[in-house]
Amino acid sequence: MTATVRRRGTDRRFTTSDGTALHVELSGPRDAAVTLVLVHAWTQDHLEWDPVLPLLPTGVQVLRYDHRGHGWSEPAKPGTATVAQLADDLAELIAELAPEGRLVLAGHSMGGMTVMALAERHPELVESRVDGVAFIATSCCDMDRLTLGLNGRAGRVAARVDKTFGRLLNRWGAEHVPIPAPLARPSVKWLAFGKKVRRADVRAMTEQFLRAHPRSVGGFRDSMSDHDRRKALATLRGTPTVVMVGDRDRITPVHHARVIAEELPEAEFVLFPGAGHELTYERTREVAKRLSRLLEN
Repeated sequence: MTATVRRRGTDRRFTTSDGTALHVELSGPRDAAVTLVLVHAWTQDHLEWDPVLPLLPTGVQVLRYDHRGHGWSEPAKPGTATVAQLADDLAELIAELAPEGRLVLAGHSMGGMTVMALAERHPELVESRVDGVAFIATSCCDMDRLTLGLNGRAGRVAARVDKTFGRLLNRWGAEHVPIPAPLARPSVKWLAFGKKVRRADVRAMTEQFLRAHPRSVGGFRDSMSDHDRRKALATLRGTPTVVMVGDRDRITPVHHARVIAEELPEAEFVLFPGAGHELTYERTREVAKRLSRLLEN
């Protein structure tokens, strides 16, 4: 089966080669010399980039989309809720919607892992066309030992809860998690954000979490536990790269970002004091500034 695209203004339905329909949005001139590809995080969707978009340079084509099992895309088919599959989806999207010109890739959390897997599985694409990469609050390994920022016994308990939560999602039969948004927001706020949180940002992320397909995101959580793509980062050496992280990130803490920077010693390393995992909301202007620099290289 070949991938197909159905167009509807700037919103598109892209059907991958295994028959999964993904929600896609394109903005900016179609004949632009560079395309910025924005790859979202686990349990989020393309809307997490809304705050960043207005601050980017004009004259750039922007491609953003929802991973399978997230947002308005179809659920992941059995056996396809893996980071490797997300990399293949991204390669297909680029081939269809941005087949020529320079590429700058920006990945947040699982989106960054997807970019690493793209370098591993499609190195020829990355080497020939990618002129810049932004890794935002993400990791290249050790996602199987998360303590959610807690120490000692509390950290060990958090790690067990994290794994149990992933298994429960994997077995969930419903299309959505049946938790009222007001009940979910406090946990989202504690887990994903740092200091000085805006209520609107917590609401936005909670809505994205509640839109995601439980069984799909449970499968992706299992796949992220096995994610180790330190070697794949070698494909990006020499490519302008920025690594961004908040010092209050509970999901992909600072030491995860430092490992990426060690593998890519020429990368710019940016630490945001007081910020958590949601840098597209918490440090919007700073993220947009770094992306703009990559686009202008």
